[in-house]
Amino acid sequence: MTERQTLSFLAKTLERAGLQPKTKYGQNFLVDLNLLDILVKGAEIEKTDVILEVGTGVGSLTKLMAPLAGEVITVEIDRDLQALAAKELRASTNVTMLSFDALRNKNNLRDEMLVTVREKMATVPNARLKLVANLPYNVATPIISNLLTVDPVPHKMVVTIQKELAQRIIAAPGCKDYSALTIWMQSLCDCQILRILPPSVFWPSPKVDSAIIQVVPNPEKRKRIVDLNYFHTHLRALFFHRRKFIRSQLHTATQDDLTKPQVDQILEQLGHEPNLRAEQLTVEQIIDLLEATRLMTLANKPLPATDPT
Repeated sequence: MTERQTLSFLAKTLERAGLQPKTKYGQNFLVDLNLLDILVKGAEIEKTDVILEVGTGVGSLTKLMAPLAGEVITVEIDRDLQALAAKELRASTNVTMLSFDALRNKNNLRDEMLVTVREKMATVPNARLKLVANLPYNVATPIISNLLTVDPVPHKMVVTIQKELAQRIIAAPGCKDYSALTIWMQSLCDCQILRILPPSVFWPSPKVDSAIIQVVPNPEKRKRIVDLNYFHTHLRALFFHRRKFIRSQLHTATQDDLTKPQVDQILEQLGHEPNLRAEQLTVEQIIDLLEATRLMTLANKPLPATDPT
Protein backbone atom coordinates (compact mmCIF):
# COMPACT_ATOMS: atom_id res chain seq x y z
CA MET A 1 0.00 0.00 0.00
CA THR A 2 2.38 2.67 -1.27
CA GLU A 3 -0.10 5.54 -0.92
CA ARG A 4 -1.37 4.24 2.41
CA GLN A 5 -3.53 6.95 3.94
CA THR A 6 -2.89 10.11 1.95
CA LEU A 7 -5.79 12.47 1.30
CA SER A 8 -5.95 11.55 -2.39
CA PHE A 9 -5.88 7.83 -1.57
CA LEU A 10 -8.71 8.13 0.95
CA ALA A 11 -10.84 10.41 -1.17
CA LYS A 12 -10.54 8.15 -4.21
CA THR A 13 -11.12 4.99 -2.18
CA LEU A 14 -14.32 6.31 -0.61
CA GLU A 15 -15.51 7.90 -3.85
CA ARG A 16 -15.17 4.62 -5.75
CA ALA A 17 -17.26 2.95 -3.06
CA GLY A 18 -19.85 5.72 -3.11
CA LEU A 19 -19.07 6.68 0.48
CA GLN A 20 -18.32 9.82 2.46
CA PRO A 21 -16.94 10.26 6.00
CA LYS A 22 -19.75 9.97 8.55
CA THR A 23 -19.88 12.68 11.20
CA LYS A 24 -21.99 10.57 13.57
CA TYR A 25 -19.12 8.10 13.89
CA GLY A 26 -16.47 10.79 14.36
CA GLN A 27 -14.67 9.79 11.18
CA ASN A 28 -11.61 12.01 10.74
CA PHE A 29 -8.86 10.12 8.93
CA LEU A 30 -5.20 10.83 9.69
CA VAL A 31 -3.63 11.73 6.34
CA ASP A 32 -0.06 12.56 7.36
CA LEU A 33 1.98 9.39 6.81
CA ASN A 34 4.71 10.45 9.23
CA LEU A 35 2.15 10.70 12.03
CA LEU A 36 0.92 7.18 11.36
CA ASP A 37 4.54 6.09 11.79
CA ILE A 38 4.79 8.02 15.08
CA LEU A 39 1.76 6.14 16.40
CA VAL A 40 3.34 2.81 15.49
CA LYS A 41 6.82 3.67 16.79
CA GLY A 42 5.41 5.07 20.02
CA ALA A 43 3.67 1.75 20.64
CA GLU A 44 6.94 -0.21 20.27
CA ILE A 45 5.07 -3.15 18.78
CA GLU A 46 6.59 -6.62 19.17
CA LYS A 47 5.57 -10.14 18.21
CA THR A 48 4.40 -10.77 21.77
CA ASP A 49 1.89 -7.92 21.48
CA VAL A 50 -1.82 -8.27 20.86
CA ILE A 51 -2.92 -4.93 19.42
CA LEU A 52 -6.42 -3.56 19.93
CA GLU A 53 -7.42 -0.87 17.43
CA VAL A 54 -10.74 0.94 17.77
CA GLY A 55 -11.67 2.61 14.49
CA THR A 56 -10.32 0.51 11.61
CA GLY A 57 -11.16 3.08 8.96
CA VAL A 58 -9.91 1.75 5.63
CA GLY A 59 -7.24 -0.34 7.36
CA SER A 60 -4.17 1.84 6.78
CA LEU A 61 -2.89 1.83 10.36
CA THR A 62 -3.96 -1.79 10.79
CA LYS A 63 -1.83 -2.84 7.84
CA LEU A 64 1.20 -1.03 9.22
CA MET A 65 0.89 -2.81 12.56
CA ALA A 66 0.07 -6.34 11.40
CA PRO A 67 3.63 -7.39 10.32
CA LEU A 68 5.03 -6.21 13.66
CA ALA A 69 2.47 -7.71 16.07
CA GLY A 70 1.50 -11.17 17.19
CA GLU A 71 -2.20 -10.45 16.66
CA VAL A 72 -4.23 -7.38 15.74
CA ILE A 73 -7.89 -6.99 16.72
CA THR A 74 -9.50 -4.06 14.96
CA VAL A 75 -13.02 -2.82 15.65
CA GLU A 76 -15.11 -0.75 13.24
CA ILE A 77 -18.72 0.30 13.79
CA ASP A 78 -19.22 1.33 10.14
CA ARG A 79 -19.85 -1.81 8.05
CA ASP A 80 -19.22 0.07 4.81
CA LEU A 81 -15.74 1.07 5.93
CA GLN A 82 -15.08 -2.39 7.28
CA ALA A 83 -15.81 -3.84 3.86
CA LEU A 84 -13.18 -1.55 2.32
CA ALA A 85 -10.68 -2.41 5.03
CA ALA A 86 -11.29 -6.13 4.57
CA LYS A 87 -10.06 -5.87 0.97
CA GLU A 88 -6.93 -4.02 2.08
CA LEU A 89 -6.22 -6.51 4.87
CA ARG A 90 -7.06 -9.75 3.09
CA ALA A 91 -3.42 -10.89 3.12
CA SER A 92 -2.92 -10.10 6.83
CA THR A 93 -3.58 -13.46 8.44
CA ASN A 94 -3.07 -12.22 12.01
CA VAL A 95 -5.79 -9.54 11.82
CA THR A 96 -9.22 -10.13 13.36
CA MET A 97 -11.89 -7.67 12.22
CA LEU A 98 -14.90 -6.95 14.41
CA SER A 99 -17.90 -4.92 13.28
CA PHE A 100 -19.76 -3.30 16.16
CA ASP A 101 -19.58 -0.47 18.67
CA ALA A 102 -16.60 -1.05 20.99
CA LEU A 103 -18.75 0.25 23.85
CA ARG A 104 -21.71 -1.56 25.42
CA ASN A 105 -22.52 1.76 27.09
CA LYS A 106 -20.48 4.74 28.25
CA ASN A 107 -19.25 2.90 31.35
CA ASN A 108 -18.63 -0.53 29.84
CA LEU A 109 -16.72 -2.01 26.93
CA ARG A 110 -18.35 -4.46 24.56
CA ASP A 111 -18.16 -7.97 26.02
CA GLU A 112 -17.58 -9.61 22.63
CA MET A 113 -14.53 -7.43 22.06
CA LEU A 114 -13.01 -8.36 25.41
CA VAL A 115 -13.68 -12.05 24.80
CA THR A 116 -11.86 -11.83 21.47
CA VAL A 117 -8.93 -10.04 23.10
CA ARG A 118 -8.58 -12.78 25.72
CA GLU A 119 -8.88 -15.53 23.12
CA LYS A 120 -6.15 -14.03 20.96
CA MET A 121 -3.89 -13.40 23.94
CA ALA A 122 -4.17 -17.09 24.83
CA THR A 123 -2.59 -17.93 21.45
CA VAL A 124 0.44 -15.64 21.85
CA PRO A 125 3.15 -16.70 24.36
CA ASN A 126 3.81 -14.01 27.00
CA ALA A 127 1.19 -11.82 25.36
CA ARG A 128 0.82 -8.14 26.18
CA LEU A 129 -2.21 -6.07 25.21
CA LYS A 130 -1.71 -2.64 23.62
CA LEU A 131 -4.26 -0.12 22.40
CA VAL A 132 -3.02 1.67 19.28
CA ALA A 133 -5.58 3.72 17.39
CA ASN A 134 -6.72 6.94 15.82
CA LEU A 135 -9.66 7.08 18.22
CA PRO A 136 -12.94 8.71 17.16
CA TYR A 137 -13.44 11.74 19.40
CA ASN A 138 -16.87 10.61 20.57
CA VAL A 139 -15.59 7.39 22.17
CA ALA A 140 -12.06 8.32 23.21
CA THR A 141 -12.72 8.99 26.91
CA PRO A 142 -14.75 5.84 27.68
CA ILE A 143 -12.41 3.62 25.67
CA ILE A 144 -9.26 4.81 27.44
CA SER A 145 -10.72 5.04 30.95
CA ASN A 146 -12.69 1.79 30.85
CA LEU A 147 -9.71 -0.24 29.60
CA LEU A 148 -8.12 0.41 32.99
CA THR A 149 -10.91 -1.53 34.73
CA VAL A 150 -10.82 -4.76 32.70
CA ASP A 151 -8.68 -7.87 32.64
CA PRO A 152 -6.18 -7.75 31.05
CA VAL A 153 -5.19 -4.12 31.54
CA PRO A 154 -3.26 -2.85 28.49
CA HIS A 155 0.52 -2.74 28.75
CA LYS A 156 0.46 0.53 26.83
CA MET A 157 -1.96 2.84 24.98
CA VAL A 158 -0.81 5.11 22.15
CA VAL A 159 -3.71 6.95 20.56
CA THR A 160 -4.75 10.13 18.80
CA ILE A 161 -7.39 12.05 20.72
CA GLN A 162 -8.71 15.60 20.95
CA LYS A 163 -6.03 17.95 22.34
CA GLU A 164 -8.42 19.18 25.03
CA LEU A 165 -8.85 15.62 26.31
CA ALA A 166 -5.09 15.03 26.29
CA GLN A 167 -4.59 18.19 28.33
CA ARG A 168 -7.17 17.01 30.86
CA ILE A 169 -5.32 13.72 31.25
CA ILE A 170 -1.95 15.35 32.03
CA ALA A 171 -3.31 18.39 33.93
CA ALA A 172 -1.87 19.66 37.22
CA PRO A 173 -3.90 20.48 40.36
CA GLY A 174 -5.62 23.84 40.41
CA CYS A 175 -5.99 24.36 36.66
CA LYS A 176 -9.27 24.28 34.73
CA ASP A 177 -8.44 20.96 33.05
CA TYR A 178 -7.88 19.13 36.34
CA SER A 179 -10.78 16.71 36.79
CA ALA A 180 -11.89 13.27 37.91
CA LEU A 181 -10.50 11.90 34.63
CA THR A 182 -7.12 13.48 35.44
CA ILE A 183 -7.02 11.77 38.84
CA TRP A 184 -8.21 8.45 37.42
CA MET A 185 -5.58 8.35 34.68
CA GLN A 186 -2.66 9.71 36.71
CA SER A 187 -3.42 7.51 39.72
CA LEU A 188 -2.97 4.40 37.57
CA CYS A 189 -0.73 5.40 34.67
CA ASP A 190 2.23 7.40 33.43
CA CYS A 191 0.88 9.75 30.76
CA GLN A 192 2.58 12.02 28.25
CA ILE A 193 1.68 13.86 25.05
CA LEU A 194 3.94 12.80 22.18
CA ARG A 195 2.76 15.26 19.53
CA ILE A 196 0.19 18.01 19.02
CA LEU A 197 -1.66 17.66 15.70
CA PRO A 198 -3.26 20.53 13.76
CA PRO A 199 -6.63 19.98 12.02
CA SER A 200 -4.87 19.98 8.63
CA VAL A 201 -3.42 16.48 9.15
CA PHE A 202 -6.92 14.97 9.17
CA TRP A 203 -9.57 14.53 6.50
CA PRO A 204 -12.15 15.89 6.95
CA SER A 205 -10.41 18.53 9.07
CA PRO A 206 -11.89 18.78 12.59
CA LYS A 207 -12.45 22.18 14.18
CA VAL A 208 -10.00 21.47 17.02
CA ASP A 209 -6.41 20.38 17.51
CA SER A 210 -5.60 16.78 18.35
CA ALA A 211 -2.76 15.01 20.13
CA ILE A 212 -0.94 11.70 20.15
CA ILE A 213 -0.81 10.60 23.76
CA GLN A 214 1.02 7.70 25.36
CA VAL A 215 -0.51 6.09 28.44
CA VAL A 216 1.45 3.41 30.30
CA PRO A 217 -0.38 1.68 33.17
CA ASN A 218 1.92 1.53 36.21
CA PRO A 219 1.49 -1.54 38.47
CA GLU A 220 3.16 0.23 41.40
CA LYS A 221 0.67 3.09 41.20
CA ARG A 222 -2.21 0.64 40.95
CA LYS A 223 -1.16 -1.05 44.20
CA ARG A 224 -1.90 2.16 46.12
CA ILE A 225 -5.63 1.77 45.42
CA VAL A 226 -7.08 -1.05 47.49
CA ASP A 227 -10.60 -1.08 46.03
CA LEU A 228 -10.56 0.15 42.44
CA ASN A 229 -14.33 0.11 42.00
CA TYR A 230 -14.89 2.13 45.20
CA PHE A 231 -12.22 4.62 44.16
CA HIS A 232 -13.63 5.03 40.64
CA THR A 233 -17.22 5.52 41.78
CA HIS A 234 -16.48 7.97 44.59
CA LEU A 235 -13.91 9.87 42.57
CA ARG A 236 -16.53 10.79 39.99
CA ALA A 237 -18.92 11.85 42.73
CA LEU A 238 -16.22 13.99 44.32
CA PHE A 239 -15.91 16.09 41.15
CA PHE A 240 -19.58 16.14 40.19
CA HIS A 241 -19.95 19.77 41.28
CA ARG A 242 -16.35 20.87 41.06
CA ARG A 243 -16.88 24.39 42.44
CA LYS A 244 -18.34 23.17 45.75
CA PHE A 245 -16.11 22.92 48.81
CA ILE A 246 -14.51 19.57 49.58
CA ARG A 247 -16.56 19.09 52.77
CA SER A 248 -19.84 19.34 50.87
CA GLN A 249 -18.62 17.23 47.97
CA LEU A 250 -17.24 14.51 50.20
CA HIS A 251 -20.44 14.34 52.22
CA THR A 252 -22.49 14.02 49.02
CA ALA A 253 -20.17 11.31 47.70
CA THR A 254 -20.40 9.30 50.94
CA GLN A 255 -23.82 10.27 52.28
CA ASP A 256 -25.10 6.69 52.31
CA ASP A 257 -22.21 5.60 54.52
CA LEU A 258 -20.79 8.50 56.56
CA THR A 259 -22.18 11.29 58.71
CA LYS A 260 -21.07 14.91 58.41
CA PRO A 261 -19.09 14.69 61.68
CA GLN A 262 -17.27 11.67 60.28
CA VAL A 263 -16.47 13.59 57.09
CA ASP A 264 -15.14 16.43 59.22
CA GLN A 265 -13.06 13.96 61.21
CA ILE A 266 -11.45 12.58 58.04
CA LEU A 267 -10.63 16.04 56.70
CA GLU A 268 -9.11 17.06 60.03
CA GLN A 269 -7.02 13.90 60.26
CA LEU A 270 -5.62 14.50 56.77
CA GLY A 271 -5.00 18.19 57.44
CA HIS A 272 -7.47 19.54 54.86
CA GLU A 273 -9.46 22.71 55.42
CA PRO A 274 -13.19 22.16 54.75
CA ASN A 275 -13.29 25.11 52.34
CA LEU A 276 -10.80 23.55 49.94
CA ARG A 277 -12.04 22.31 46.58
CA ALA A 278 -11.27 18.86 45.21
CA GLU A 279 -9.41 20.39 42.27
CA GLN A 280 -6.83 21.81 44.72
CA LEU A 281 -5.75 18.39 45.99
CA THR A 282 -2.97 16.35 44.39
CA VAL A 283 -3.51 12.86 43.01
CA GLU A 284 -1.88 11.37 46.11
CA GLN A 285 -4.09 13.45 48.42
CA ILE A 286 -7.24 12.30 46.61
CA ILE A 287 -6.12 8.68 46.90
CA ASP A 288 -5.50 9.08 50.64
CA LEU A 289 -8.82 10.89 51.11
CA LEU A 290 -10.92 8.24 49.40
CA GLU A 291 -9.06 5.41 51.13
CA ALA A 292 -9.83 7.07 54.47
CA THR A 293 -13.55 7.25 53.60
CA ARG A 294 -13.51 3.62 52.50
CA LEU A 295 -11.92 2.46 55.76
CA MET A 296 -14.34 4.47 57.89
CA THR A 297 -17.25 3.09 55.87
CA LEU A 298 -16.04 -0.44 56.60
CA ALA A 299 -15.65 0.41 60.28
CA ASN A 300 -19.27 1.58 60.38
CA LYS A 301 -20.63 -1.69 59.08
CA PRO A 302 -21.86 -4.12 61.74
CA LEU A 303 -19.95 -7.35 62.16
CA PRO A 304 -21.65 -10.39 60.63
CA ALA A 305 -23.82 -12.31 63.05
CA THR A 306 -22.25 -15.43 64.54
CA ASP A 307 -23.99 -18.76 64.93
CA PRO A 308 -24.53 -19.30 68.70
CA THR A 309 -24.31 -23.05 68.18
